[in-house]
Amino acid sequence: MAKRKTKFVCQECGYETPKWMGKCPGCNQWNTLVEEMTAAPANSRHVFQTSSNSATTKPEKINKIKSQKEPRMPTEMPEFNRVLGGGIVAGSLVLIGGDPGIGKSTLLLQVSAQIANKDLPVLYISGEESSRQTKLRAERLDITSDELYVLSETNLQDVINQIENIEPKFVVIDSIQTIFKEDVTSAPGSVSQVRECTSHLMRIAKSKGIPIFIVGHVTKEGSIAGPRLLEHMVDAVLYFEGERHHTFRILRSVKNRFGSTHEMGIFEMKEKGLVEVLNPSEIFLEERSQGAAGSIVVASMEGTRPVLVEIQALISPTAYGNPRRMATGLDNSRVPLLMAVLEKRAGLLLQNQDAYVKVAGGVKLDEPAIDLAVAISIASSFRDHSSNGDDVVVGEVGLTGEIRRVARIEQRVQEAAKLGFKRVIIPKKNMDGWTPPSQIKVIGVSTVQEAMKVTLGES
Repeated sequence: MAKRKTKFVCQECGYETPKWMGKCPGCNQWNTLVEEMTAAPANSRHVFQTSSNSATTKPEKINKIKSQKEPRMPTEMPEFNRVLGGGIVAGSLVLIGGDPGIGKSTLLLQVSAQIANKDLPVLYISGEESSRQTKLRAERLDITSDELYVLSETNLQDVINQIENIEPKFVVIDSIQTIFKEDVTSAPGSVSQVRECTSHLMRIAKSKGIPIFIVGHVTKEGSIAGPRLLEHMVDAVLYFEGERHHTFRILRSVKNRFGSTHEMGIFEMKEKGLVEVLNPSEIFLEERSQGAAGSIVVASMEGTRPVLVEIQALISPTAYGNPRRMATGLDNSRVPLLMAVLEKRAGLLLQNQDAYVKVAGGVKLDEPAIDLAVAISIASSFRDHSSNGDDVVVGEVGLTGEIRRVARIEQRVQEAAKLGFKRVIIPKKNMDGWTPPSQIKVIGVSTVQEAMKVTLGES
């Protein structure tokens, strides 16, 4: 008879230990180790066995392997197709995460209906809602289709049986934290359950060629709940994010084996569901105030798409001993770093000033090319001198005050020209090797002082 053993598994990183510890040695998180029961094999001498098909599997020369383009299933949402690299790949396993109530289930139900309308069977499995609740959402979204099957189930074996019976062309699991495997003793949502269930779903997707989308919960920090192993197992990881007080939602890819990473698709939540935004730059800039100090437009890259957004800064004298440095939509540590560069290299006395920097529209930017725009917006607010409303700024700022080269400068400038901007300030190192559009003036700068002189008229 198999002996039962006890182990403690970290619910954040999957670290295993035979005894309980308050702090996980793997991820340094507190109170994340949970006790789980495991059944040891009756005869440990037979644990390691060769694969039954090892005799038929042989290594092949890479030049002899025939390559073929992965067939894709496009949806009626170009933004959704863009994030996935052109459409849904057959046999792919995709993980999508996001805050509760952000619209993950709405997005996947709309995608399921679009595929079902092509007379392809679709299976939507909900472990969090009943079939009637899913039907209510479908009625709100005006979704009707004879090929869309809804199942409220959390048992993995029952889910597999229904997949074999219906033979769908697209499957949605909402969510993976509610699915459990009977022979795993831990609770649903634990590391062992998530790992085992995802492994089984991956084998089904690869063997039957069925694309499977699984919804994952997120932690309070915004990352996918569970071990990092979950993100390594799937083919693509998508994050659906947005501000609670904004109607815009951003679908962002952080891993994609069949397309570009960090690609972005923008949607707007309306009464009838999610509607794609085809020109996000116009949306982000439509409420911009002309002639306001502390405002500047930056051309940022999200995957292969250029997006123009407004960066706002507010500099005011501090009322406390330690001035505050706050940022929304960008790395909080970047603001004091750029303020130190401005104080040392441009002579701005900012050590007794509170600084508040925000990316308008609820977008999150994390590339170094926004450094110069942040610095110009801080200098503009500090001097109370507005920049030219027809300017776009791009560039990375070094600690010595130099402006460093950025990637994809042609696409950034073309997007600025398309929206009617008259000037774009870029690093001087990016001036060579390409021809800018005729309707926009391109100015190259080497230092922060030069950029301030061009945009603000500062010496």
